[in-house]
Amino acid sequence: MTGLKTWPLAERPREKLFEKGVAALSDAEVLAVLFGCGMGGAGALCIARNLLVEFGSLREVVCAKKARLCDIKGVGDMRYAQIAAVSEISRRVLETPLKSRSVFNHVSDVEAFLLASLRHEYKEHFAIMCLNSQHHLIAFRTLFTGTLNAAAVYPREIVKQVIDDNAAAVILVHNHPSGVSDPSDADILLTRDVKHALNLIDVSVLDHFIVGDNSVFSLAQKGLM
Repeated sequence: MTGLKTWPLAERPREKLFEKGVAALSDAEVLAVLFGCGMGGAGALCIARNLLVEFGSLREVVCAKKARLCDIKGVGDMRYAQIAAVSEISRRVLETPLKSRSVFNHVSDVEAFLLASLRHEYKEHFAIMCLNSQHHLIAFRTLFTGTLNAAAVYPREIVKQVIDDNAAAVILVHNHPSGVSDPSDADILLTRDVKHALNLIDVSVLDHFIVGDNSVFSLAQKGLM
């Protein structure tokens, strides 16, 4: 196999980035720059291309589970760690502005953060966004994890976490691994149960977001609270 060092400078991903900017790189080239070098007899660009062939898109590569990633020749623990770190960096970047301004003035930012946090999960996760009195994000807490289509949720545990975070309000969040964000009757009933429990300690439930594959459903916006 011919190594990248033997390629013309203009065709090497890193040099191409320096000359033309990162936006000029293909998905495979972006991954190759992230990896830096090859492993297991495979070059960085070859590993990147194999990942894209296997998973179909850059998004699916970044969201893939460790076991599947490490099945690809040349990936291993180090490459998995690099990919996982990129995913977490993206999530934290999207989270940062929510801590300094009202989430309800920037709903699109909230939706982008929730999609980055949950749409890749293969099991249902139930989380809460704990907010202060200005509706700035205190913390995003994943409290319950379930099966492919359900997670057992206990209002008393939500109340306990809200008190620990000294939250003034909360937003409920869960994902639908099916990719469809429409709420079920059980979702609506659960929202009302949790809302009642938190009303007892004077904490408002402002919304319940359901995260699908490419969309986020707001129960409050649809009058289902």
